Amino acid sequence: MRLLTFAGGIHPDDGKRFSKDREIQPVIPQGEMAYPLSQHIGAPAKPAVKKGDHVLKGQVIAEAGGFVSAPVHASVSGTVKGIEQRFSPAGTKTDCIIIENDGLYTEMEYGSVKPLAEMTREEILQKIGDAGIVGMGGAGFPTRVKLSPKEPDKIEYVIANCAECEPYITADYRCMLEYTDKIVSGMKVLLALFPNARGIFAVEDNKKDCIEKLEEAIHAADMDDQMDVEALMTKYPQGAERQLIYTVTKRAINSSMLPADAGCIVDNVETLIAVHQAVIEGKPLLERIVTVSGDAVNNPGNFKVLLGTSHRELAEAAGGFSAQPEKLISGGPMMGFAMVSLDAPVTKTSSSLLAFQKDAVSRLRESACINCGRCVEVCPSRLIPSRLADHAKRHDEASFTAMNGLECVECGSCSYVCPAKRQLKQAIGSMRKTALANRKK
Repeated sequence: MRLLTFAGGIHPDDGKRFSKDREIQPVIPQGEMAYPLSQHIGAPAKPAVKKGDHVLKGQVIAEAGGFVSAPVHASVSGTVKGIEQRFSPAGTKTDCIIIENDGLYTEMEYGSVKPLAEMTREEILQKIGDAGIVGMGGAGFPTRVKLSPKEPDKIEYVIANCAECEPYITADYRCMLEYTDKIVSGMKVLLALFPNARGIFAVEDNKKDCIEKLEEAIHAADMDDQMDVEALMTKYPQGAERQLIYTVTKRAINSSMLPADAGCIVDNVETLIAVHQAVIEGKPLLERIVTVSGDAVNNPGNFKVLLGTSHRELAEAAGGFSAQPEKLISGGPMMGFAMVSLDAPVTKTSSSLLAFQKDAVSRLRESACINCGRCVEVCPSRLIPSRLADHAKRHDEASFTAMNGLECVECGSCSYVCPAKRQLKQAIGSMRKTALANRKK
């Protein structure tokens, strides 16, 4: 089997041995639940409940605040305590609807669901939008918006991002093994939206068991003529959207383009599961799979978690910590966020909780660039990170932009290989955000 790939990238220790063989276990929350109004790119959701209201599991508690937005649903039954500011997994304070969990999990009636073959394109998109589905790989772009390109007939590929190239995270891996049929069903729903497209499951070749399971499920669903599984070379950042599209189709996109401009739609494994649940089962997005791992965790594993559950309860479900961790990360170690509080809730984009006994990065000491060129060799966007970081530190936005700094995908490969231990990604990322904000002005 040929292995598809792109130029650049790195091969860090993947750390997946800690949790990849641990089957998904449910977490039953005991404390109050917190639901951020902004769990997606775009306008925050608008509260649809008030203090004292009793809500059911599955009930809308916040409505979409605009076209690029998504509603939020209660994942438990209970009483609304109010709207408070709480820490998000990314470490910022954000407005959250707080619900006192009554422990009963009384669920609302969702009504009947039409067979997929009888649904119109508009009905499918409405189901996906009403379910509150967003990109669950980390970006959080509202899925209904992503699936509504101007020219749907020009979409040729619907790519399932099954790479899961971030170290330590194994949530998608377990989903591919345990929820294979739902993933294939979700792809079938998306292909119903794009009549000229072919579904591609793009899987790194270190997950051969997933490749086999997906191929079997495609055949069992009689979808061989519409879906394929492609094996990718195991390399970081194989799952980055631009790199994934190039790897699979050899079509390149830049920061001013959308995947649809290259005839592609890209969705994460868990997003496909959520699409299946919304369109085929009629259920909103209430839960997700989260990996808890790292050398400070007693029992690393993969957990089915109701959205709004505290990360503290999630850590307890993994047996707590063997030692007080110096570093907590939401997401992967390459592109995740350092957490400031375990009381932050699990959101739609929470893929993992990583806990490490030592904060290795804080111990590093930067030295001068030695012009070795390693950052250039590994950059998947074919940039010169060392020079971009220099421009960023001098706040030279014009030179930064002229050297294509906006094309950085902030994967962190440059920082990882730098022998001078320069924090290249952080410098470039900060300037990139400033430049993008100024461009919008």
